[in-house]
Amino acid sequence: MLTNSDPEFMLKAPGLSIELRTIAEKVCNGERISNEDALLLFNEGSISFTGGLANFIREKKHGNNTYFNRNFHLEPTNVCLYTCTFCSYSRLIKKREDGWEYTHDEMMEMIRKYDDLPVTEVHIVGGVLPQYDVKFYTNLFKAIKQHRPELHIKALTPVEYHYMFKKEKISYEEGMQLMKDAGLDSMPGGGAEIFHPEIRDQIAGGKCSGDQWLRIHEIWHGYGCKSNATMLYGHIEKYWHRVDHLDQLRQLQDKTNGFQTFIPLKFRNENNQLSHIPEVSSVEDLRNYAISRIYLDNFDHIKAYWPMIGRDMAQLSLAFGVDDIDGTIDDTTKIYSMAGSEEQNPALTTEQLVKLIKRVGRRPIERDTLYNIIQDYSAFEFQDDQEYKGYVSLPVV
Repeated sequence: MLTNSDPEFMLKAPGLSIELRTIAEKVCNGERISNEDALLLFNEGSISFTGGLANFIREKKHGNNTYFNRNFHLEPTNVCLYTCTFCSYSRLIKKREDGWEYTHDEMMEMIRKYDDLPVTEVHIVGGVLPQYDVKFYTNLFKAIKQHRPELHIKALTPVEYHYMFKKEKISYEEGMQLMKDAGLDSMPGGGAEIFHPEIRDQIAGGKCSGDQWLRIHEIWHGYGCKSNATMLYGHIEKYWHRVDHLDQLRQLQDKTNGFQTFIPLKFRNENNQLSHIPEVSSVEDLRNYAISRIYLDNFDHIKAYWPMIGRDMAQLSLAFGVDDIDGTIDDTTKIYSMAGSEEQNPALTTEQLVKLIKRVGRRPIERDTLYNIIQDYSAFEFQDDQEYKGYVSLPVV
């Protein structure tokens, strides 16, 4: 399922409607598409057409560069006050014996396990419980920075922050400043789900609203800091809900320019309250990546989270607008393996990630969390035995 991203080919494609041709002209001219355009692409754009437009933008922005980082996840707990219907990860407090609740000391011991490894980021996110409050996380962040100052802390979502700040009776502004002062470097994109209350109230009732999610990111951006954004798709939402979600992200990015990466997250249907809903097809996954890339003209990066969609689909996505496939993970996240993803033990070495990217003709670039380039691996070549030619000591995580 290859795409042709040559502008002339896209504009002269046989059978192309006037409306789709107009969208192609906008993309080729670097113009912004409208919400109506995005909805038309979802409903009528072929996968080859949308993929071609997305790949044109991707290569215009990044060429063949495909980014990854060396990271690991720290998940404090999977016990949670909230009962999101799509979630396979969390356990209710009344069933907390089936989950885990790590202490400060246990988490620091996990951090220390990576002392001799060249990781650059720890990604911290988990369930919501009263004991994981402002004091707990500020102390944790400070301890991590004291132990390993250069380790980038990307931690917690507005879902967690909203709960903590409300419990502490402090404003979002005060709370985020406390986190920043404690050592928080950036925010992940989780907890966005679908912003529109028509859907959000059904799948994530009780959590922070879409407006509150956006507000916390806006405040964080106002401190000169970066964050990511996500969208959970493929459940009960309609295409227009996705477009509305993308529209709100694009508007905030116009205002703050604080988002780095957009990550579409596929709904997986094992072990949750929405298990009766079939998962969307791989073609729909690629369509969603492509249209996200076309619509979010003010986002630098589109990421495919490989533990969620699997390695093969991550490779395919690189022809549909995606330029980042996340990191080594090192078997430290259970969020998607518990929901039935192909990757039941999500861990890749640096060498494996480089091979995965090179095998589809892309250029592997190791980055840090803020997209500073650490290492260009494009010069490393395979021998017949699939090892790298002339390079024996490739560091792996």
